[in-house]
Amino acid sequence: MRFLIWFRSIPLIWKLMPLLAAVVLVAPLPFSGGQPTDRHYRVEAARFAYFPGVLRANPGDRVTIELVATDVVHGLEIDGYGVGVTADPGQPATMTFLADRSGSFRMRCSVTCGGMHPFMIGKLQVGQNQWLWRGAGLALLVVVAGAWKVWK
Repeated sequence: MRFLIWFRSIPLIWKLMPLLAAVVLVAPLPFSGGQPTDRHYRVEAARFAYFPGVLRANPGDRVTIELVATDVVHGLEIDGYGVGVTADPGQPATMTFLADRSGSFRMRCSVTCGGMHPFMIGKLQVGQNQWLWRGAGLALLVVVAGAWKVWK
């Protein structure tokens, strides 16, 4: 009984905040990636880094990566996709795959290439970064709630 009395005393805006937060977290985002296309990337591997370090694709894109090792033998594997390629210096190697999963995937060197080898990583971003937009939506809700509290 006390709970009902307490609950009725809460303004409607505070009752709606958890519902609005849940909607921000689970509602589908209105972004569309467009039509699937062929994407070609030339990735240079040298001194424990990939250049470029971040590759972007839309879901459904056919991605071709040409790996060019400039100093020693390097590899490139994409976690979550099970694809990889190895290139010798001066001999580019290519791999092609379908970007059929959305999210961020780590690209890492699959050949021990020196002391900093464990830090030779990159990123494949397939689709939009939804957590960024969802976090921004939650932050906006917090700002609105704070403004409401100050205003009242």
